[in-house]
Amino acid sequence: MPPVFRFAPSPNGYLHLGHAYSALLNAQAAQESHGRFLLRIEDIDVTRCRPAFTEAIFEDLAWLGLRWEEPVLRQADNMAAYGKALDRLAGLGLLYPSLASRKEVSEAVVAAGPTWPRDPDGAPHHPRASLAKDADPARLTAGELHALRLDMARALALVPPLSWQEAGEGQVPADPGRWGDVVLARKEFAASYHIAVVVDDAAQGVSEVIRGRDLYAATGLHRLLQHLLDLPAPAYRHHRLIEDAAGDKLSKSLASKSLRSLRAEGATPVAIRQRLGFGQ
Repeated sequence: MPPVFRFAPSPNGYLHLGHAYSALLNAQAAQESHGRFLLRIEDIDVTRCRPAFTEAIFEDLAWLGLRWEEPVLRQADNMAAYGKALDRLAGLGLLYPSLASRKEVSEAVVAAGPTWPRDPDGAPHHPRASLAKDADPARLTAGELHALRLDMARALALVPPLSWQEAGEGQVPADPGRWGDVVLARKEFAASYHIAVVVDDAAQGVSEVIRGRDLYAATGLHRLLQHLLDLPAPAYRHHRLIEDAAGDKLSKSLASKSLRSLRAEGATPVAIRQRLGFGQ
């Protein structure tokens, strides 16, 4: 079977040079290996994603000269699949409801002291034992919105030592415990990035995941979920991040200059490709 690659942006803002680099890398790898190149729209966050940004993604990638297979998978249309995956984890006794607000979590973490563990992104582990009403039966019965968290200790007890295949590194030991009791379904929407990405990659037959270095540590968590859900593990390649003049990673949240802005200033697809190291 030909290898399958994908570029999976979120329509919560306009694409910037970092997105262009990742998309071009995936498209180039697919072309060189006579593989398939997929585009996936990761729009599960209904509070931030907008149809206008989705259309802009199509326009910007086409402007760069990229072509992808149709139809394009949109996560907002695939919630039932994520629900089935969550049901399977619940059946294994690995999920628990979490009602705590961010303020309550923050207060519990402060009370726990400065040595309280944090995940690779810097967020504190969920202080479940310190939140007596985190799963108040009365509030749950009343239908109060709640998140679903993975019971990491129980999950780790069910799996052997895990690893993933990383380009240029070989087998990398996975350490999902670094993430603590991670959220797999949020209060605002029915799935998190972590559950959706492993379900979608498996469903689409993605065999090669090329994505930014900022997701390197998350791969350990993804390997855990793949094992628990009996999903295949793709090979991974985590590429360098495109930075601004100050050395900060380009980001929508930092209002990094978008491809559309560069185009309006007169940039051409060839110039963008050359700037990112792709020649013509």
